[in-house]
Amino acid sequence: MNIEQLHQYCLQKPKVEETFPFNQDTLVFKVLGKMFALIPLDKWEAGEGSISLKCDPQYALELREEYDSIKGAFHMNKTHWNTIYVHKGEVLPELLFQLIDHSYDQVVKGMTKKMQQALKE
Repeated sequence: MNIEQLHQYCLQKPKVEETFPFNQDTLVFKVLGKMFALIPLDKWEAGEGSISLKCDPQYALELREEYDSIKGAFHMNKTHWNTIYVHKGEVLPELLFQLIDHSYDQVVKGMTKKMQQALKE
């Protein structure tokens, strides 16, 4: 898995934009202004690629128990956010793409009906 694959996968989702709201090293993907993925570019350059994704709280705990390379996200609400350490190779690309989908869906689920409707336009 490389960063370009993650980048393209996140951008192909409806109404997604990429931003750098925190610093020039943290790429953030948002759907209608709400974050669903964070990628620390400096870590990828150092060979320690990771991505932080929103997650259902119970599912987040299950993932952390099953995978050593999935932890509560640093500087985020650990109840709702996981960091997947991609460079360790434990999480297969198929699962990673499913987790990105899950994160996107979690954010959309928390939006108003009006915002959800805007995704379909």
